Amino acid sequence: MNYYIGLALSSGSSMDSGVAVLDEDNNLITVDKLYKMDDIMFFFDNFPSLKESHIAVSLAWDRTMLEGKWRVLGKPYQMVSTNENMPNRDNWTQRYSTRGSDYFKSLTEKVSGINRFELYLTRQSMNLNSGFLERSSGDCKFLQQTLKLEWGLDLPQNMMPMSQLEAIVGALLAKENAKNPDNVKVVSQFRDLNVIDVTLRPSVDIFEKPAALPCSLASNVSQEPACCAGRTSTRSCALSSVALKKQKAGNKSNRSADSDTPAQVTLSD
Repeated sequence: MNYYIGLALSSGSSMDSGVAVLDEDNNLITVDKLYKMDDIMFFFDNFPSLKESHIAVSLAWDRTMLEGKWRVLGKPYQMVSTNENMPNRDNWTQRYSTRGSDYFKSLTEKVSGINRFELYLTRQSMNLNSGFLERSSGDCKFLQQTLKLEWGLDLPQNMMPMSQLEAIVGALLAKENAKNPDNVKVVSQFRDLNVIDVTLRPSVDIFEKPAALPCSLASNVSQEPACCAGRTSTRSCALSSVALKKQKAGNKSNRSADSDTPAQVTLSD
């Protein structure tokens, strides 16, 4: 069995890096938070099925402190330095960190495949981006609910750390690269490893119609509501079932009230 590992690498040991492992059936084997590079190396060196694993590691942002607030804020949005009038002083145009690049390159001979990916670009390509501020609580909740409802992953009800959710995105990308390589393109290269992304959103066939409609669960409903015949909405179907229950209960109470009322007898002379 093949395993698909996603690693959301942080820019430093002060921030948590998420790791997630998926199997062939999209079962979430493990999720964890790692901080130091030694912890990441320990995880991969002791993973029992490393040879049957496909790995996708995100590109970490270079959070090096620079002189001037505008350089710090503008660094993530700088394009590749092609203008001679913008010299690359103190690597202020370098957007990605080289953290762990040598170790990930050494894993190429130990795993089935390892690639890098740009997290926010992959989220856009897989329709996993939200309108909220990145890595905010709203963005975290949106990503978790989308992975749970649209991708069919068994995730808990409580909010998961953002690093773990980002690692799941990497695991899904690694699986798509292994299962459907024609839908994966090479965007660039970073430290002798390919930076990949999906061409089209992977197809997820999890929208299966239930075998029994919710209205059929009501044993005292004698007829099927009109919404069930067209299968328009589960909510309208349930509301129609409740309406039929109330109507039938009202008819039953009216019949019982009529039976308890004594019949009027007209006496003739």
